[in-house]
Amino acid sequence: MSQDSAKTASLGHVKNMTVGKPWKLITGFAIPVFLSQLFQQLYNAIDSLVVGHFLGTEALAAVSSSGTLIFLLISFFVGTSMGAGIVISRYFGAKDYDKVSRAIHTNIALGVISGAILTVVGILFTPTFLRWMNTDPAVMPEAVAYFRYYFAGSLAVVLYNNCKGIMNALGDSKRPLYYLIFSSMLNVVLDLLFIGVFHWGVWSAAFATTIAQALSFVLCMFHLGKKGTIYQVVLKKLRIHRDMFREIIRYGLPSGIQNSVIALANVIVQSNINSFTMVATAAYGSWAKIEGFAFVPITSFTMALTTYTGQNLGAGEYERAKQGSRFGILSAVILAEIIGILIWIFAPFLVSLFDSNPEVIRLGTQQARIEALFFCLLAFSHAVAAICRGAGKAFVPMSIMLAIWCVVRIAYISITMSIVHEIQYIYWAYPLTWGLSSIIYLFYYLFSDWIHGFDEKKRPPWYQTIFAHKHHVK
Repeated sequence: MSQDSAKTASLGHVKNMTVGKPWKLITGFAIPVFLSQLFQQLYNAIDSLVVGHFLGTEALAAVSSSGTLIFLLISFFVGTSMGAGIVISRYFGAKDYDKVSRAIHTNIALGVISGAILTVVGILFTPTFLRWMNTDPAVMPEAVAYFRYYFAGSLAVVLYNNCKGIMNALGDSKRPLYYLIFSSMLNVVLDLLFIGVFHWGVWSAAFATTIAQALSFVLCMFHLGKKGTIYQVVLKKLRIHRDMFREIIRYGLPSGIQNSVIALANVIVQSNINSFTMVATAAYGSWAKIEGFAFVPITSFTMALTTYTGQNLGAGEYERAKQGSRFGILSAVILAEIIGILIWIFAPFLVSLFDSNPEVIRLGTQQARIEALFFCLLAFSHAVAAICRGAGKAFVPMSIMLAIWCVVRIAYISITMSIVHEIQYIYWAYPLTWGLSSIIYLFYYLFSDWIHGFDEKKRPPWYQTIFAHKHHVK
């Protein structure tokens, strides 16, 4: 798309967040994201509910044994694609639609490459990964089958997330919601059909998820392929544009590393959980599903903050960026704490939805009541991290998460488990590290110059050495 044609291209279903009341724009963006994330959680929750009730605790343990494995393997690619969202929102705010188009085509091309790599690696090395994580031998065959079927659909998962990120970066959070509602309902129907009616094994739950995700991606591409819009995707134009690739990597690589590091820490936590009993693994998996739902309001506001910050700083609207960031942080923290209190109260009932085993309910409730009241800290950390990413300061959250959520968390668990091998001390690793990261983020948010994150001159020297070329450093 040439610069002249970009000026006359239709904006389509996008939203300019540089004009209007910040709280209305952020809330209007966050509500559809909230609902879409809610339906996203249904993918995993329905799998666990159906598997737990129809196939029993052993099958649930197979699904839960390595949920962190999936996050570890896809988190790097999903995190890197965040860089594309930052680039797209920045140039959309600056009204440079030619760069918006090239960033979109580069992002999808990267998704094809990433999804193909993830599919091959996941299918080939699933047994090895599961052994590394101390998966119970009793559930190993079913776990291998489940995760191999899941990874067979990795290409659709990665591309769907890339397309959703494109639409979100352009301020459109409603269409991803519509597509997720459709695919989530399909996933529920297929789960009940494959397991409840056909009596297929645990692998069929992953197969149902793969089909639903693939259809979501098809719907996204149908929308993004509309002619005459600034975001039109043309298949023959899919390629890696070097300048856009450099920017996507510049902003996305730290997020990808951050996600992978957090996932690696969670894999180590999962391995320690697996060292107890199969029941402990099932309880941990049940709580993970509950926590996933609790995390939805946090994610909705953090995604809104990243897009809002990127568009406004791209347009040079610094005071608007500050104003919106304060509202987003406060909203995320308050909502997270309200939900945390509700989970603390209803924890036994919520865990029992996934498994009626009394010991699973006891352990799941114990973890819920240790962590839930500290969701405000988790929300604060993620909100400030989202603002940093939207401001082009992705290195900051990467550094904090690496130091606190990985190094400190792993050190705490390793030392504690060598002294007292009791599971509740693993649960405490989360609120402790959330609190430490929140303190650091508070100081950074209040005292740093984060609003000039896109200014090349303000980048640290090592960053310019790695990513910048002398021809485009100002």
